[in-house]
Amino acid sequence: MAGVITGNVQSLSVVSVALTPSAVAINTTAEQTFTVPGVLASDVAVSVSKPTAQAGLGIVGMRVTAANTVGITFSNNTAGSITPTAGETYKFVLARPDSTQAGFNV
Repeated sequence: MAGVITGNVQSLSVVSVALTPSAVAINTTAEQTFTVPGVLASDVAVSVSKPTAQAGLGIVGMRVTAANTVGITFSNNTAGSITPTAGETYKFVLARPDSTQAGFNV
């Protein structure tokens, strides 16, 4: 059984990383994963900020997928493919819990 994150927030951190996302297909929502050094698998992604707006493109979710890896779910609500601007510096707010418990039934 996987561990359950419990307890208090040990720390909050803001991490800035330059990303170059792939194109987001017509009328779809898709997750892309990116390397974010220092992220632990037990960290919780609280928010992500893309520095510029792009018509028809949205960020509808984010999560820590593994150590050093964060997933961003992009949404394209248009009739054309959209490629998020390459090389922009995204900011992530990450919460690090103080403990993980194994064997919890929630």
